[in-house]
Amino acid sequence: MNNQRWLSQNFFLFFFTWGVYLQYWSGWLSGAKGLTVQEVSFIMGFGLVARAFSTMFIYPFASKYFSDKKLTLLLVISSLIAALLYVPFNTFPALFAITLIFSLFYPSLLPAIESSASTLVQQTKIHYGKSRSYGSIGFVISVLILSVMIGYVGEKVILWAMIGYLMIMLILQIMPTPEVLLAKPTVEDRSRAFSMRSLWKVKGFPVVMIIVILLQGSLASYYNYSYIYLQQYLQVNTFYIGMILNVAVLFEILFFLIADRLFANKKISTLFFIAAIGSTLRWIIIFVFPNVGAFIFSQTLHSVSFAMAHYAFIQYITKSLPKQQIANAQGLYSALATSLSAAVLTLFGGYLYDITPGLAFLGMTIFTIPAIIIILLSKKAYQI
Repeated sequence: MNNQRWLSQNFFLFFFTWGVYLQYWSGWLSGAKGLTVQEVSFIMGFGLVARAFSTMFIYPFASKYFSDKKLTLLLVISSLIAALLYVPFNTFPALFAITLIFSLFYPSLLPAIESSASTLVQQTKIHYGKSRSYGSIGFVISVLILSVMIGYVGEKVILWAMIGYLMIMLILQIMPTPEVLLAKPTVEDRSRAFSMRSLWKVKGFPVVMIIVILLQGSLASYYNYSYIYLQQYLQVNTFYIGMILNVAVLFEILFFLIADRLFANKKISTLFFIAAIGSTLRWIIIFVFPNVGAFIFSQTLHSVSFAMAHYAFIQYITKSLPKQQIANAQGLYSALATSLSAAVLTLFGGYLYDITPGLAFLGMTIFTIPAIIIILLSKKAYQI
């Protein structure tokens, strides 16, 4: 079993599905199921809450009783069943209920695969960045393929693409898995010493979590308002918007390809500091220079504002936490840094966007600048 190849394949296939979910799920609920924008927003909003609850509580709890392989397999099967439930239903109450169920299982696949990655890096010394780059590549390919398919078949193909990709993931999970991921947690692993509460007592962890909440949360305006900013404010042709947005992912891929070689031995605080500076600069550029060229240039900074911050967190938990705490850390990261913080800051960004579009991006510096200050004040005290 080639551990590096196994992880690369899992990242690639998961992000193939993630491209469908992030980019097209709302459009599918509206275009194929006939829901209004308000109904879609309501469903996706509560779906985000369900996702946060699942990744913060359900996934970490389940990880104490199932091996990494079995838990990932169960999540894939549950996600596939939930996706199939969408097929016969079209009413708002039914779609709302199914989305809550789907959100309890499918998004937890991300921390599950990331936890497997951290375990493999920690115990088998594989290269995280190399395998994670395949995830970004899968995301780009998925979005491009589905955009073509939608053009020929319509929005109804979105659900069937998700179902098909989840079936492929299921086949992959049935195939041989690295032995270290087959180990079932012991009674000792479920002890209070490795509880969620004890994780907060690990020196440096609360500070690291605050930093990633601020940095990953600051991407909320970019994820939610970039498309309409380019289309309505900068008057970019819809055909080119996808290409412009994919510039960020391309630089994300480049970062992960070189990350292990250039940054594996750097201090975690240094990586976070670069990420925070890059993120702050990114939002200032969009506000100060409201034109297409400046926006495209700002996309190159996704390699630090997202990718480096994410890589720094993975490096921290891999080097500083025991295997028994990795799932807890990944669950908190997914729930707080990439779900709840994004939900709250999306509302804040929407308020600023109504004042003037560029302000929604500049407003994100309210979170990146405090991150810079926290990093500078804590790097010696907590040795991160």
